Amino acid sequence: MSGLLVFAAAGLPGQAPGPAFEVASIRPNPGPWHVLRGFFSSGPRLTLEGYTLADLVMEAYNLKNYQVTLSKTVPRALAYGTYYDVLAEADADRTPTKAEFRQMLQGLLAERCNLTLHREMKETPVYALLVGRNGPKFKESAPGEHWISNHGVNGRNQNISLVKASMASLADDIQGSFGLDRPVVDKTGLTGAYTIHLEATPEFAMNRGAPQPRDTSIFTAVQEQLGLRLESRKAQIEVFVVDHIDKPSEN
Repeated sequence: MSGLLVFAAAGLPGQAPGPAFEVASIRPNPGPWHVLRGFFSSGPRLTLEGYTLADLVMEAYNLKNYQVTLSKTVPRALAYGTYYDVLAEADADRTPTKAEFRQMLQGLLAERCNLTLHREMKETPVYALLVGRNGPKFKESAPGEHWISNHGVNGRNQNISLVKASMASLADDIQGSFGLDRPVVDKTGLTGAYTIHLEATPEFAMNRGAPQPRDTSIFTAVQEQLGLRLESRKAQIEVFVVDHIDKPSEN
């Protein structure tokens, strides 16, 4: 496997530096924790609340949790043991996009935490999201509808309601909302934007206490409610390997 080094502070060699915060602080969150991984922005200001260093890497590079791994020289307690808050402000004359805030966060982590990392492809177990034998049970969203993503709770069950959703975003929601132990990868071949409702009992809840009458495995729900199926496979997934990271330096 070959790795591509990512230079967090200023992009690749020879490129102009990306946007940067005018002022920024990274401080331990003493608790109690009211929000974990809370992302809030207002104009040029960005507030991140309740992030571990690994979470900050995920946020900066827009990654899923399974896409971040640590090199042997990075202690897990350092990457996951302390929660931090970030208070930062960009140029007052502009309102950065979320992507621009993330790029600024990359530079901040390189400057204050000496972050270096590389990305590589890694074969890992996944669940492939496939079309079932009788085809999908949902329809494409109407042309005039707007994108909607609602997540709710119904007793022990989680539910998601999506409008204008791609199959890739559905795969992400299935993995994130229902506690699956591996990534879900879209292999349906469906390329439209769809209206979808899905309700199931998260895997972590199903293993606690006596089963309840309304418990529904996500594997069963995907088949019965959506006409899709989840199949265990192996696939190449892009991961970011943290080669070095320090506790944040003084603000």
